[in-house]
Amino acid sequence: MAAKGEPVIIKKYANRRLYNTGTSTYVTLEDLAEMVKRDEEFTVQDAKSGEDITHTVLTQIIFELENSKDGQNMLPVPFLRQLISFYGDQMQMIVPSFLEQSMIAFAKEQERFRQQMKDAFGKSPMDMMSVTAPMKVIEEQTRRNIELFQNAMRMFTPFPSSQSNGTAAEKEAASSGKEDDLKELRDQIAAMQRKIDSMSRD
Repeated sequence: MAAKGEPVIIKKYANRRLYNTGTSTYVTLEDLAEMVKRDEEFTVQDAKSGEDITHTVLTQIIFELENSKDGQNMLPVPFLRQLISFYGDQMQMIVPSFLEQSMIAFAKEQERFRQQMKDAFGKSPMDMMSVTAPMKVIEEQTRRNIELFQNAMRMFTPFPSSQSNGTAAEKEAASSGKEDDLKELRDQIAAMQRKIDSMSRD
């Protein structure tokens, strides 16, 4: 059993079976997905080597969900293409932190929406499925969510290249200015993060 407040250990065996040491039962990827939704912390370890393979298993859960027959895809193709393009790029070290902070801000927005609905009707959002909600509340939440994701997606748009139509001298100057580009990129990400933080506090 895991100590109180510590992540539950999930062991993965060579036959791909997953064992929850907290409940002493075998579990599936679907079970782990439900644990994530319930905000239950867990760590997945290779049963033989003890290696932490949590990242690999969580990625596998997303893969399974994205390929489920009910078609609940959440990752648009342009986003996937842009994300893949950053592997091996100088921005790779920045992307994880930015994505994490963006999702935290988005989760706060969702919680704000749930609270607005509860305050407006005295019920949870799920109870409101049969009730017409104030359009102003829904439109405002939609606008904020779209703005948040547009800002995030904009950060994944590569800088316009100054090398495509420039002279040889311009190309050489652009090549020698990589450090300046990286600094500019970091400044823009910092500015974007401040905007996201401000949105989450409003």
